[in-house]
Amino acid sequence: MRRYLVRLFVLMGAYIAILIGAKLAFPHVPPRGVLAYALALAPALPLIGVFWAVFRLLVEERDEYLRLLLVRQTLFATAFCLVVMTVWEWLQNFDLVPPGNGGFGTAFWWFVGLGLGGLFNKLTIGDAGDCS
Repeated sequence: MRRYLVRLFVLMGAYIAILIGAKLAFPHVPPRGVLAYALALAPALPLIGVFWAVFRLLVEERDEYLRLLLVRQTLFATAFCLVVMTVWEWLQNFDLVPPGNGGFGTAFWWFVGLGLGGLFNKLTIGDAGDCS
């Protein structure tokens, strides 16, 4: 768990720094061409790293019971995210909600699902493990 927390701290620190840099660069020194795409995608890289860190935690966890809780939590997060995004897309298909999602993309809903997955474990098994 300690390695996971260090990875998470480093990745989220990088995310904040890169996001602030990209948000400041676009209005003041607007990049063009490939550089614009690279700068726009740069904040996504640490978030992708967080997904990797969560799955490394699953692989590295030695206690089978804690691993079971983590697997249930990540499966819940994945299902929750898929449900939210599917509903949103269908509402968009019929012009019932505006295009886009106001910045609340798939990663955001997956992370919300992780928190809810810990709560789900607590309510159904009585234990949320070390991650909740």
